[in-house]
Amino acid sequence: MTNGHINPANVPDIALKDGHSIPQVGLGVLRIDDEGVVPVVESALEAGYRHIDGAAGYNNEAGVGRALAASGYNKGAKRETLWVTTKLRDSQQGYDSALKAFDNSLKLLQLDYVDMYMIHWPTPFDWRSTDTWKAFVKLRDEGMARTLGVCNFMPADLKRLHEETGAWPAVNQIELHPTWQQREVVAFCKEHGIAVEAYSPMARGADLNAGDGTIEKIAAAHEVSPAQVILRWHIENGTIIIPKSVHADRQKENLNLFGFALTADEHAAIDALDGPTRAGHDPLTFTYA
Repeated sequence: MTNGHINPANVPDIALKDGHSIPQVGLGVLRIDDEGVVPVVESALEAGYRHIDGAAGYNNEAGVGRALAASGYNKGAKRETLWVTTKLRDSQQGYDSALKAFDNSLKLLQLDYVDMYMIHWPTPFDWRSTDTWKAFVKLRDEGMARTLGVCNFMPADLKRLHEETGAWPAVNQIELHPTWQQREVVAFCKEHGIAVEAYSPMARGADLNAGDGTIEKIAAAHEVSPAQVILRWHIENGTIIIPKSVHADRQKENLNLFGFALTADEHAAIDALDGPTRAGHDPLTFTYA
């Protein structure tokens, strides 16, 4: 396998129930400061990424916007080839506040629309997702946010949103990796036509050593890296993934997943790594941004 320039066409699209299609591999930009994110996004676009996953709460939308403008991906024909996601801050949930927050995000990103707008956390202890969703629908109807999604929604949250709005989101972005597979959440999403998107797809690196060398052995058999093995497992599950890397060579590696396939036994060995411990926060109790 080479780690050279990747043709974006190698990355498949996942068809969403709203008629849009999202590139299955994107770049995550969490925990990169506003200045630092500019070269990271530029190198990802250079490597062939056509999907950037951001959020207002990452405090780097302006930097993402500068990178998109500098590389010509913020308008015209190039813009149409790119998928940009951003997310609403939890503190700005609500109808009027969400609309105002979206306008600010769009200005910072220097875009005319985003491909997906997401509720970042369900905050069930301070539920405002219903009013927020009504604002999201208005943005979609106006062509400002093409796809509507949520993050960290558990089945109870998804059911509540559906009961109160009549809608299911197109995408649910959740923490998902070999040692935290959230099978009940994934099954619920599949049952309701909701695409699953994984953040922390490698548990922030912790899963590279999972299972007493299971991942390393599979990597050696295919002459790829342990990271590529885990990301390939996600790809074969039909999951959308947003691995984060600030290093250009690692960005290319994380996109280079389509020259090998896991055997059924290898895939099952990774399935068997599921465990009881999340790497991130509990959606029942957490609010952020």
